[in-house]
Amino acid sequence: MSETPRLVVGPFNRVEGDLEVQLDLAEGRVASAQVNAPLYRGFERMLEGRAPSDALTVTPRICGICSISQSAAAAQALAAASGLVPTPQGALMAALIHAVENAADHLFHFNLFFMPDFTRPAYAAQPWYRLAVERFAAINGAAGRAAIEARTQLMHILGLMAGKWPHTLALQPGGVTRAPGPRDKLRIETSLRQFRKYLEREVFGGSLEEFVALGSIDALMRWQHGDVGLFLEIAAETGLADLGRGSGRYLSFGAYPLAEGHGFAPGLWCAGTLSPVDPSGIVEDLSHAWMLGGAAHPFEGQTEPDEAMREVAYTWCKAPRMKGEPLEVGALARQVIDGHPLARELAGGGVLARVAARLLELARTQILMEQWAAQIDPAGVFMHHGAVPENGTGAGLVEAARGSLGHWLRIDGGKIASYQIIAPTTWNFSPRDAQGVPGPLEAALVGAPVMEGEDTPVSVQHIVRSFDPCMVCTVH
Repeated sequence: MSETPRLVVGPFNRVEGDLEVQLDLAEGRVASAQVNAPLYRGFERMLEGRAPSDALTVTPRICGICSISQSAAAAQALAAASGLVPTPQGALMAALIHAVENAADHLFHFNLFFMPDFTRPAYAAQPWYRLAVERFAAINGAAGRAAIEARTQLMHILGLMAGKWPHTLALQPGGVTRAPGPRDKLRIETSLRQFRKYLEREVFGGSLEEFVALGSIDALMRWQHGDVGLFLEIAAETGLADLGRGSGRYLSFGAYPLAEGHGFAPGLWCAGTLSPVDPSGIVEDLSHAWMLGGAAHPFEGQTEPDEAMREVAYTWCKAPRMKGEPLEVGALARQVIDGHPLARELAGGGVLARVAARLLELARTQILMEQWAAQIDPAGVFMHHGAVPENGTGAGLVEAARGSLGHWLRIDGGKIASYQIIAPTTWNFSPRDAQGVPGPLEAALVGAPVMEGEDTPVSVQHIVRSFDPCMVCTVH
């Protein structure tokens, strides 16, 4: 009996960090996949024995793309351990700062990471190819250049309120370090108006409110404006709706916690049923990771690298599970759980669903940012102060652009005794668990077509990028 053909794809370009995917092929399709995160960094170990406040300085340096998400999670973990609650205005400004980073991430993913794959020579015969090259070709594409300029202007808000980006110290357990004045509020509102003009002119080609009002897949596919319209035309022609379909199990810790609730609601979505998130059900399985130790909740977990595990495992990435189940995280998960009708119809979908949900969230986030900017009260209080306890625990559960991010902190004798992190890509790119159940990407790759002679199959590229991986966050 002949062996199943095997293909190793990687390293991937336009991915933050290192990624390798091993594919077993049968009859021109992926029969099974193993996703390898080959880069170990050790941030969780670096934090042990340090002052708890050092987490605010160290964890943002896990990643230069989503550093504010790491800041927000660390601040929340310290707040939980200290019994601190941010002031309403502090929470509002922290949400705005965080949302700017997430919106910028969504924008870059669409224009610079995902869409350039459709300028590959494999698509040269398609009627939309020439326009795709004009808009999204690497370096010279008009959409990419416009996105870079628009993002630069939007990020002025972070220079103003976060002091710098990446690696800001503006987000603290009790709020934010800088109180905006009336002039700052005006500048923020002006920056957001300019960003909206760009989104409506270039990306959506129409009103954000009209796009957000789309309530079905049929209505979505009739949108013919802007770069979104071009993407939807390409998606229809290339079958992106059925490519890389997910399990329909989603997690969101809730994005942008405010005094009155979250900007996007927390929840767990399984088999069409929404339920509250119970973080106590999270366990990290190490059976297929190059790590020592058994399965454990992050408060009891450890990060002990073990090169000897290479004989039986295939990645540095742990396998987080919620009550034994792998879960997909990201914009699609957030929008499904928040109850948007289009996202609910997209639930369980593949590449089209993930990218469309990211575009939907970009439009909804812009609207939220405008509302929050209008609510800024320069006379308000933006920070509560408090002492970090000698002993205690705290968890910071936030939503980065790519999905659910958790920090679990344990303090003993005034020092960090344990610090564990589960990043969005840890959820999505997790390996198999002890029961042999694959992670979300590994499962989504099964059935992807591989054309004869392809060493980097375009179908695999589309599926991988639809999750928007950040591999430097995956393993600490």
